[in-house]
Amino acid sequence: MSQELIRLVEARAKKESVSQFEIGDRVNVHCKILEGDKERIQVFNGDVIARSGAGVRETFTVRRIVAGQGVERKFPVHSPRIAKIEVLRSAVVRRAKLYYLRDRVGKATRLEQRRVEHAEAEKTVKTMKRGKKAAAARRAAKKDAE
Repeated sequence: MSQELIRLVEARAKKESVSQFEIGDRVNVHCKILEGDKERIQVFNGDVIARSGAGVRETFTVRRIVAGQGVERKFPVHSPRIAKIEVLRSAVVRRAKLYYLRDRVGKATRLEQRRVEHAEAEKTVKTMKRGKKAAAARRAAKKDAE
């Protein structure tokens, strides 16, 4: 009985459309800030270093450097305080959590950008992942196109 009630409440709190982003992406998170009776949008930009949880409880951590200090902020994915999440660029990462970036300084914090291939026929942008599975998927897609 209580599990059904929890599912019902979570279904109402879940957003219908959530931006697709991955670990390592550079994002702009547009947050709604209340100041007195006024509401404004504040943008927090940085790299997504972690995602955790599932469903309504899912959160993500964004890290950026401000005046030489690392600043991290955790956001709930389905929060009504988040207006939108913009993905600026994607990076090639091989880990689910990028906590090692906390120990790095300067240019060492940069992540390798994922190559982007512009498909002229489809007029869409495809991101190319590396590895055997990704190569097999690209070959299969190429055969389907022919």
